[in-house]
Amino acid sequence: MRNMTMKIVAAVLAVSVTAACSGFDRLLSVQTPSRLAEDSYLVPANAALISASAVADYECALGGYAVASGMASGELFDAIQTAARWNYDRRNVLAVDALYATSGCEAIGVYTPINTARYTNDQAVTKLEEWTDAQVPNRQRLIALNSAIAGFSLILLGEGFCSGSINVGPALTSAQLFDSAEVRFTKAIAAATTAGDANILNLAYAGRARARIDKGNKAGAAEDAARVPTAFVYNATADATVGRRNNRMFQQNNQSFSVTVATAYRTLNDPRVSVTNQNRLAADQVNQIWTQNKFPSLTASFPITSGIETQLILAEARGGAEGLAILNALRARSGVALSALPASSDFTQALIDERSRELFLQGNHWFDVRRFNTTLVPATGTAYGKGGVYGDQRCWPLPDAETLANPNTRS
Repeated sequence: MRNMTMKIVAAVLAVSVTAACSGFDRLLSVQTPSRLAEDSYLVPANAALISASAVADYECALGGYAVASGMASGELFDAIQTAARWNYDRRNVLAVDALYATSGCEAIGVYTPINTARYTNDQAVTKLEEWTDAQVPNRQRLIALNSAIAGFSLILLGEGFCSGSINVGPALTSAQLFDSAEVRFTKAIAAATTAGDANILNLAYAGRARARIDKGNKAGAAEDAARVPTAFVYNATADATVGRRNNRMFQQNNQSFSVTVATAYRTLNDPRVSVTNQNRLAADQVNQIWTQNKFPSLTASFPITSGIETQLILAEARGGAEGLAILNALRARSGVALSALPASSDFTQALIDERSRELFLQGNHWFDVRRFNTTLVPATGTAYGKGGVYGDQRCWPLPDAETLANPNTRS
């Protein structure tokens, strides 16, 4: 293991596949003299690089997750002829499916990229805590950042999957994963406070608010969400020159036409859901290509979280007339300028609808389908245009790649 790069070690440990097959055993025995040994890489002089690399792991994972969960939740339709992706689209991902389990974020895999991001960000924090402020400039800021990003990784694992595992541990429920996320956000809050970094402090409060509302802790979620300014946004960055750094939504929807905006989002007449009809059939010869306008290029940044999201969390936590007033304030803001929702509105339904619009294509809707038990569209049992029928899935199963390699998940 000591002759492997941090990335290979991270990916292998994250999915717990070292005992899964002889192929991985052979991989671990290969000598890689052209690569840095882990103990040579994980040194204080590389602290900034280690931190940034771990954050980039999450940015790529989030992009792939946004596309995959967009298909699963009805924001997007798959638009290509590659059958391996259809299970996302028709809500019947199987534990044996390799795509969602072990593929990378560029290929719209989810489980391995998310776990890799969780591992590398936790690893960064562990090393940063071993070192001193004299060895690493801005050490507390880096601890805060990587702790927060590890927390967001755990949120994606808990929201997207029916259960998950960390570091070859037992199968954890979503609630347990959210608990683990909250621990990391709390650490991030303490470190960001010490560092005096308001931006990362808001990132951590926003993340903890999300973890808390996901668990049903409305009081705690409201306390954290109220701390975050509405104008706040913390973006993932993107780049056109390296594939894994592309804005995945633009690359998949606007460039390769591999997905299309789903029917329900095409004619909302809402500036938060701006789309364009390309007036052409997709490669699958089933779907019409509609493209999103929210992320205009391969280099477009995209939110990890924002004050808009925390206002939605605050509205949910407060509920009733106060919650509706928060939703209406978001609708009235500059750049949106929509009329107020009537006082007679069903609050829960209004909240679901506003979240689906405000957070369009940001990776939030899949868990909303699950936790609000929304009506599945198309309905379960409806014929899928490329074969089979739509399922009733609201979360992805723990992959066989995990359970076969990790005996602790079977106890």
